[in-house]
Amino acid sequence: MQPTLQTVTSADGTRIAFESSGDGHPVILLGGAFNDRTTVAPLAAALAPAFRAITYDRRGRGGSGDAPAYAVEREVEDLAALIEQAGGSASVFGHSSGAILALEAAARGLPIARLAVYEPPYVVSDARSRPGDDFAGRLRALVEQDRRDDAVAMFLTEGADVPEQVVAGMRSEPVWNWFTGLAHTLPYDAAVSGPGQSLPAGRLAGITVPTLAIGGDRSPAWMLDAVRAVAEAVPGARHLVLPGQDHGVLGEPEALRPALEDFLA
Repeated sequence: MQPTLQTVTSADGTRIAFESSGDGHPVILLGGAFNDRTTVAPLAAALAPAFRAITYDRRGRGGSGDAPAYAVEREVEDLAALIEQAGGSASVFGHSSGAILALEAAARGLPIARLAVYEPPYVVSDARSRPGDDFAGRLRALVEQDRRDDAVAMFLTEGADVPEQVVAGMRSEPVWNWFTGLAHTLPYDAAVSGPGQSLPAGRLAGITVPTLAIGGDRSPAWMLDAVRAVAEAVPGARHLVLPGQDHGVLGEPEALRPALEDFLA
């Protein structure tokens, strides 16, 4: 069955586009930076035989609307509207900054049944430097100046710790056009990740949702450090490292499916 495209209205009146496929317990999938509902669709298709898999365009992306002023609270409200539409309770999977957003939603008490997160990009060790506290503001300034290429490059180097020479090579690849097309949402992901991408241990300690923190053994050490730190901060959380996987796991949905089916069931 093909997923059906629908919209739900968030608390501030913004229309959020989502697709739903399959039956059973609802699972909402959140992508991170440079992602929309289409990039999470392969994972939804893999989960749909067992769950009602829901993908959506976070505000400012794809078929969703936006508001003049951004706040992380609005994105939490977007997720709350989707959970309500799904029946009042749903499990949630978040990838990268989408994982941080999912953790924040759980910390705020949204009715999340079970939570799985993949490599939330907190910086918890000296394996890499932190972005400055003004990171989101500098990204926003570049976007406002229509310097989308520079915004993407800054996000990749300072936010994701991608080497400058690698970013320089990416500029000539087809994916760069996709990146620049979503550049206006990068300040949103930076805001979600928080100043310095620091792990909010106190907030995570208040999460009461059964949680699974996942990483890939081919990911950078700083990402694996973050996954371990989340598992330690959230009471009762489980920790899992997938062999042969890295931060691009959304492109390998069958690598994620067994773990998610087992945990979210």
